[in-house]
Amino acid sequence: MIVFGTDGWRGVIARDYTFENLARVALAVASYARKTSAAPSAVIGYDTRFLSRQFAEETARILASRGLAVWLSDRVATTPQVSLVTKLRKATIGIVITASHNPPEYNGFKLKGNYGGPATVEIVAGVERELRRIEARPLRLPRMPSLQALIADGAVRMFDPRVPYRRAVEAKIDLDRIRRAGLRVLFDPMYGAGMSILPEFLPADAIHSEPNPGFGEVGHPEPIAECLQPAIARMRSGNYDICIATDGDADRLGLLDAEGNFVDSHRIFMLLLEYLYEDKRRRGVVVKTVSLTSMVDAFCRQYGIELIETPVGFKHTAKLMLQRRVLIGGEESGGLGTILHIPERDGIFNALLILEMMVARSRSLGELVAELDARFGPHRYRRRDVHVTEQQKQRILRVCAKMPKEIGDYRVERVVTTDGYKFFFADGSWLLVRASGTEPLVRFYAEAPSQQQADELVEAGIALALG
Repeated sequence: MIVFGTDGWRGVIARDYTFENLARVALAVASYARKTSAAPSAVIGYDTRFLSRQFAEETARILASRGLAVWLSDRVATTPQVSLVTKLRKATIGIVITASHNPPEYNGFKLKGNYGGPATVEIVAGVERELRRIEARPLRLPRMPSLQALIADGAVRMFDPRVPYRRAVEAKIDLDRIRRAGLRVLFDPMYGAGMSILPEFLPADAIHSEPNPGFGEVGHPEPIAECLQPAIARMRSGNYDICIATDGDADRLGLLDAEGNFVDSHRIFMLLLEYLYEDKRRRGVVVKTVSLTSMVDAFCRQYGIELIETPVGFKHTAKLMLQRRVLIGGEESGGLGTILHIPERDGIFNALLILEMMVARSRSLGELVAELDARFGPHRYRRRDVHVTEQQKQRILRVCAKMPKEIGDYRVERVVTTDGYKFFFADGSWLLVRASGTEPLVRFYAEAPSQQQADELVEAGIALALG
């Protein structure tokens, strides 16, 4: 059975992610779109992974043969670019063929709403209902002309994702001011879809900026410290002010300061929250996932800002961005959206906003991060992903459900079950244990006043859960 997780359907190529299963999902999307729109349409883009272009073209053929008007990217596209075009075209649905940060053997199928952000729970449920019906009988594909014939007939129209995206960014970011500052930028797109995007806006040296479906020394394109060791080495041997790293579909962001120190997504979120509220004078509620730093809570208390905490998954934030005036919203994994842009994560846009902040405040990235510690006290973070069998996963969840009173040397004060099990301790530190929705693993997250304590909490949680 094909299942959509927190951010779409993902599977191992040739084992789960086959052309047959892709066809089933595409037919389900077509059926959903036809039932929910009088003039159904779709925007389709794809990343740099193995067979992504071919999977996108097959999806376009199926949707067009089922009567949808289709716009197909004429080149590799980032997820934010596809989301933007979906909104601008007022399409019924957007599709990105990508497995984001997953290892190279994976590919995926992300759904986007006509508002320019991740599909809501309701949209995904509607597609899944159609998918269950299609899976219940032998696969029957419609008669499908070639892609070239569909293009010639106008059923499939090609588009360049760079043009509307460039216009949107230039209207919202002070690029001239950033360029005049002469910041020395290293860019690591991690062999992903963002490789040609940042250089359109400002000069930057780049690594891992050519097609490589195996992701080479990167391993998997996730902008976290473990995967950024080549970029860290380059920063420490070079002469740069900042390194900008984006994941496989460029909707998530990681940063390195001038010394090669990793700046995690918690600090990126906090810097942008400060900049939007204090410098740009923007207002709105703040949304964060259960796995994001407690510094957000402190900032919102200081200014009397309404804070909403959600389960992991940007789709929860995106839905709130459609219902409320959201200043900023996001998650621990490096994805966040702001009031300035579409209701979508966008690594490139957020990186440019950080550069704008550095210039506006005349601070280096390292200085901005140090100011966070001075203002909120040290908040150190650790996450460890543990690959498990389904049996082990269920055992871990059963152990957590018993609400242990102590984890290692730390006494539990309270537990929050918004998503997984989040254990709070007396000094404000916390440990979160939750099962991944897209991979066979359990994630252990911790935040504490020292890195040693954060590490201890994660290891104690793993020891408790795995026995």
